[in-house]
Amino acid sequence: MNAALAKARLWDNIVVPKGGLFGHQLAGWTPGAPAHSGLGCRLLADQMIPVGDGICLAGDVYTPKRKGRFPAIVAFSAYSKELQSSGAPTGTNETGSPPVFTDRGYAHVVVARRGMGRSQGESIAFFNDTDVEDHAKVIAWTAAQAWCDGNVVLFGTSYYGIVQPQVAAKPPPALKGFFSIEMCTDYFRHISMFGGGPQVDFLALWMGANFTDFQFKLRVPPLARALMSHVINSPLKRWWWPQVKKRMYTIMKGFQRNTPTKPMRELFAAIALDGKTRATSPLPLGPSGSLDKVNVPFVVVQNPGHLNVHQYGAYDLFENAGTPRDRKWLIIGPAEYELPCYHWQLEALAFYDHIVLGADNGYAQQARVRYWTAGADEYRGASNFPVPGSEAMRLYPASSGADTALHHLGEGEHQCGSNRWAAVPYGAIVTPGFDEVANQVLGFETLIEEDVELTGPVTVSLCFSANEIDSHVVARTSRIDRNGGNQLMSIGTIRPACRKIDMARSTATEIAIDIDTPQPLKPGEPVILRFSLTPHPVLLKAGERLRLDIASRTDLLRSDQSHDHAQFDMQVPPYFSRNTIHYGPQTYVELHRVPQLACAA
Repeated sequence: MNAALAKARLWDNIVVPKGGLFGHQLAGWTPGAPAHSGLGCRLLADQMIPVGDGICLAGDVYTPKRKGRFPAIVAFSAYSKELQSSGAPTGTNETGSPPVFTDRGYAHVVVARRGMGRSQGESIAFFNDTDVEDHAKVIAWTAAQAWCDGNVVLFGTSYYGIVQPQVAAKPPPALKGFFSIEMCTDYFRHISMFGGGPQVDFLALWMGANFTDFQFKLRVPPLARALMSHVINSPLKRWWWPQVKKRMYTIMKGFQRNTPTKPMRELFAAIALDGKTRATSPLPLGPSGSLDKVNVPFVVVQNPGHLNVHQYGAYDLFENAGTPRDRKWLIIGPAEYELPCYHWQLEALAFYDHIVLGADNGYAQQARVRYWTAGADEYRGASNFPVPGSEAMRLYPASSGADTALHHLGEGEHQCGSNRWAAVPYGAIVTPGFDEVANQVLGFETLIEEDVELTGPVTVSLCFSANEIDSHVVARTSRIDRNGGNQLMSIGTIRPACRKIDMARSTATEIAIDIDTPQPLKPGEPVILRFSLTPHPVLLKAGERLRLDIASRTDLLRSDQSHDHAQFDMQVPPYFSRNTIHYGPQTYVELHRVPQLACAA
């Protein structure tokens, strides 16, 4: 079907969808006047986009109501498109709000990959080469339509953001830039085998929520979507969304009880049972390692509230993309969990106005890196990440005696000695009162004597031993405010048997671990573990405390969606064991201290 001949069906456009601008929109600035505004919205529903082999993909095309040719924003993924304009708080609604884009003079094209909904054909493994080729063809088709001026950009969160550098590496001639939010670049180490173990908690949730027979067959008439948007995107959301957010963990556990389609279950089994190495992973490896092929302008946004997914891809892309330095931007926002993903739309529109329409709206003058600094509660800027001029600061744990005591962190001379904790498999049966006789967490604290900004990579190094051949280690840093409130800063994890560092895949922000070549522990024999924690810029104020916790299970240290963190449980450790930290020069947490002059944008 040629959209140049398509007409907007009257029934689909009786009610115009209500736009939404929930969540963070701008990274500490106010853009100049928009290039266009007030252009309205119309829908060309279920456009069939040919991608070859007789296959067409289904896409909903939202254009300004005013006649003309406009730049287009493409959003492509494996998800259903049926609720994208409704405002429904689903994890797949990650394309932004169509009326927000069309009102500003951009068409918005939302496309489902092969096999999803009305899209023809079949596709199983996510992020595969066929999907990338189809994505490129969707961009070319969009540029050729009568309502498009030939310029195409990309927008989206999570899946919609992950696929952007894949297709930008080709690159399609019409693609002028992209805006990717919460993304990954290495699908093996960032998604399926993060920390050395299969991410079955996340994968079961993801598949149960998005890839059931119901989702594949879902059909929602455009009129129904529009009516839903007027209810969901109303001011009432300020009341009902916090109530939903409080219950999100329970809601997600409910999705895990849903049965995905058989091909999705087969993929889950292949990831969990067979995908233990890069060679056997059923998912493509991702664009990490070839990001130099990406040369178009982009903005990438990192949410520091993630652990098991979306944790390091933004830093990899910003560091290694071939795009000229003055044409790429990194934004590290606050930890945020909002559904649907309506965040950052105004930032993206200012970026598009600048790179596509040449608007002198101030975007070119924005710092290459802008980051939300918790504690200061403001955005700060830098020319690069890690922040130039920042200084590595090592804090050495030291024992206060019994394992259950609160131990010390200090910058001074490291001490000798050791402390232990119990590693208990997730979901294992233990006696009531077990924690009274076998602590599962070690805690360390230091008092902050003067204000200090900590922004940049976070590394934990441990001289570690266990009385088993393998275990798991989770580390968390927290800010303890003057009232005793505990606010998560950074978190990371490692499987001790997979401790070899993959230097070729490591970045300035992430120590990549070689999961392919396990090295079993020798019980009682210390080894050195070095691993990264998720960066989270923070200003620690005098009188506050910095805390480090060490354990063997994510559920003991992670946060959750009700506190703006998307962190999922891991099926670790594999065995009951006694784990030991040996204090000395190889046991420390390394953070980066930023002098005040260095963070002046």
